[in-house]
Amino acid sequence: MALLRTVGRIGMDAILPPRCGGCGIITDTTHAVCADCWAGLRFISAPHCACCGYPFELDDSANIPGGEAVDGQALCGNCLQKKPVFDRARAALVYDDHSRDYLLRFKHADRTDLTPLLARWLFQCGHGIWDQADVIVPVPLHRRRLLNRRYNQSGLLAASLSRMTGVPWDGLILGRKRNTRSLGGLGPSSRKREVGGAFAIDKDRAGRCGLDGARVVLIDDVLTTGATANACARVLKQSGAMHVSVITVARVVR
Repeated sequence: MALLRTVGRIGMDAILPPRCGGCGIITDTTHAVCADCWAGLRFISAPHCACCGYPFELDDSANIPGGEAVDGQALCGNCLQKKPVFDRARAALVYDDHSRDYLLRFKHADRTDLTPLLARWLFQCGHGIWDQADVIVPVPLHRRRLLNRRYNQSGLLAASLSRMTGVPWDGLILGRKRNTRSLGGLGPSSRKREVGGAFAIDKDRAGRCGLDGARVVLIDDVLTTGATANACARVLKQSGAMHVSVITVARVVR
């Protein structure tokens, strides 16, 4: 069987050779990017805010105004001023022209073949979270938008991450009951108003999956101001979730 799988994989590679997820040139392995595209991606690593994951340019935590720290790690100014509803957020990439291209193709150009690549980046940036997680929940789309797009990109990522981590996922426990307008171009306060009250929990599914006291990993594509993540975390916690971590492909860094 192993020999047959190897022969089959070689045959498929000859017919449909693996290509870079960025520029499309042929690569040696599947679900990868070439060296040039890799060089353009800005991955987020430590040091960063212990709460929201905002990257610090220098590892000089002791000199950050406020001086507060969690488990020896500093908090950014925003989290010092007002802690988010979610407990922790991590993102794989800085949201810029390079990462935006991947996400736009993934969301709006039917490039669902990018799912394994993006999920692997999410898996890596969620180190230390997966082994404590009880359930993975994607940020939902309203049914009208889901009909137009035909898939929820966050749901595809959640399903892939579930296979990689062994953590169960549920794409229906959290729903979007109001069709909010696009948040692009809106400021923080407008974003907060737009998503306020937009999400709801399916109580029957919450009971079946054991949401009460659970550690939830919320999956989305981009973290901008955190308005959507906070709105989702709020209803999850109101329904009994003990801890909510947010993992996104990219985040805005100003």
